[in-house]
Amino acid sequence: MKNMATYDLMETIRNTNQWLGATAYSIGSYPITGLAPNPFFQLLAAWGEVTERSFARMIAKPDWNIHTVVCADGRDHIVSVESEVERPFGDLIHFKVHGRKIKARKVLVVAPMSGHYATLLRSTVASLLPDCEVYVTDWHNARDIPVSQGKFDIEDYTLYLVDFMKHLGPDVNVIAVCQPAPLALAATAYLAEEEPEAQPRTLTLIGGPIDPDAAATDVTDFGRRVTMGQLEQYVIQRVGFKYPGVGRLVYPGLQQLSSFISMNADRHSTAFYEQILRVAKGQAADHDKHNRFYDEYLAVMDMTAEFYLSTVERIFKNLEIAQNRFTVNGKLVDIGKITSVAVKTVEGSKDDISGPGQCVAALDLLTGLPDEKKANHLEEGAGHYGIFAGKSWRNNIRPLVLNFIDANAGNTHAENVAQLKSV
Repeated sequence: MKNMATYDLMETIRNTNQWLGATAYSIGSYPITGLAPNPFFQLLAAWGEVTERSFARMIAKPDWNIHTVVCADGRDHIVSVESEVERPFGDLIHFKVHGRKIKARKVLVVAPMSGHYATLLRSTVASLLPDCEVYVTDWHNARDIPVSQGKFDIEDYTLYLVDFMKHLGPDVNVIAVCQPAPLALAATAYLAEEEPEAQPRTLTLIGGPIDPDAAATDVTDFGRRVTMGQLEQYVIQRVGFKYPGVGRLVYPGLQQLSSFISMNADRHSTAFYEQILRVAKGQAADHDKHNRFYDEYLAVMDMTAEFYLSTVERIFKNLEIAQNRFTVNGKLVDIGKITSVAVKTVEGSKDDISGPGQCVAALDLLTGLPDEKKANHLEEGAGHYGIFAGKSWRNNIRPLVLNFIDANAGNTHAENVAQLKSV
């Protein structure tokens, strides 16, 4: 499978289905079909519209679509996305709110690199903007990165986080969502030993696989069943000639998407069937609930082969984070060296990706951290998505995280608040 032909075959299939959808929509929408009383043509056009949109989204990077935010003065303030640090495999971006004083809470949201773009956290970012200065890790699609830029594995990812934290300074509060939770913990431990003064003030880990063996899920079961040789043989491919990363070994986004959909195939089939009927009846809209969800869900990105394989092998199979044996550039990263960073874990009781128990395992690894600087929250009834972007996040978890940040902000935060009140 590790050749360009299979990568281009998937792109050809995607492109063909997009074309078929566009063709069906055009035929079904042709004016003369209005003379036929049979609803076949309406259904044909509806199927074509939904199909074309769905397959077109698979190669598009979504926009953040966060244009304004309402501030304490009751006015809408313009939001612009600005690059703070630019790197080949990912940038540090800042959501700058124009016309308001700098917020005392400085938050770095570490987005997952697990098949979707950082925009998957759009609602998370939007909910934090009124109260925080928000920075986000914006990872790049591996297909667009030339081979000349070299490799990118979980050690490189960790060092990227180290550099981003150092750039933002010691008053930053890190929130790592899902996949990057163990690596954000490792990056903090790395700083604790190498540059203690550059450590973040707080670290919040949301639904991450710190110890995958703590709770069985379909993800952990898959990690145990397959061998590294099987993964490399059947899922790793080379980027085709269409993209700047031609020749780079990747885990293709389209292949990842097929895995995502297969996990809940019946639910997705029903969703698309119902959307086609809504379009045929004229009840759908460009930004309705279905399109808002699937425009993001279907937009997938390639991961470098070395990042994907090292994640499976070192995080899930060898349990290097869970057993405090993780190394960066040959140097052991001792999580027990973290002694001053307040750490909070958040889990959902119905999380089927990172089951409850996997994330809270981080607190046991923090042997050098006082108990008063550790916290955990289990959200009853919440699934994986809900703990960082759904109703549970908005109503319960977000306020708890902000309170945790404030409670451990130290003198610097208090001084910033006093300065803001005096303005």
